[in-house]
Amino acid sequence: MTHTAHSSTPPGKQMLSEQVYAYLRDAIMRGDHAPGAPLKPQDLAKEQGVSLAVVREALVRVVGEGLADRLPNRGFAVPSFSDRRWQEITEARRTIEPVVLRLSVERGDVDWEARVRAAHHRLARTPAYAPEEGEYYTDAWAEAHRAFHRTLLEGCGNRALLETFDRLWTASELARRWSAHRNPDRDGAEEHRRLEEVVLARDADTAAAVLVQHLTLTAAALTDDSGRAT
Repeated sequence: MTHTAHSSTPPGKQMLSEQVYAYLRDAIMRGDHAPGAPLKPQDLAKEQGVSLAVVREALVRVVGEGLADRLPNRGFAVPSFSDRRWQEITEARRTIEPVVLRLSVERGDVDWEARVRAAHHRLARTPAYAPEEGEYYTDAWAEAHRAFHRTLLEGCGNRALLETFDRLWTASELARRWSAHRNPDRDGAEEHRRLEEVVLARDADTAAAVLVQHLTLTAAALTDDSGRAT
């Protein structure tokens, strides 16, 4: 008699964990849980009508994406504005991305130029905010924003460098949302227009400098109280 192998996690529990994970991720991204706020497994289990085991499994995934911290006493919380990780990620991006952008400007072909124009057009035409998605910018705008920045770098033709960008971008998504919320008067649209302009002009030095400034302003909003939204 043969036996069918089963995964260690029952399908029903795995589905519930996936649902709770998606709920938690969206709630944190929307700003439903403030920076530094505790994420109490018992309360979440009761709210979602699932077991503690399901909630803990979902929380571990959220921690893995940098959207929550696991505290020494085995509790969970949303990261804080002051968490050093945001400045470390910004330092890494300011070190790596201008170098990759220079390569992209030097190596990118006409097809790459067309993709840059298309990505910027999509970003400029995508509404950044929608009432039903909370106080932070929309998922559609977030994806258009990611695609624009990645397209700028794709002319480099180096897969390893682009994978590094992907990891750093994912790790910094929550900080970007907080930064935009704390500094609503920032003209991000003009910054993106300027990036497109200097990149397509093949001005590598100016493009690198504009990108560094763009990244610096995002990080500054998390540490400068004057940038706090009221």
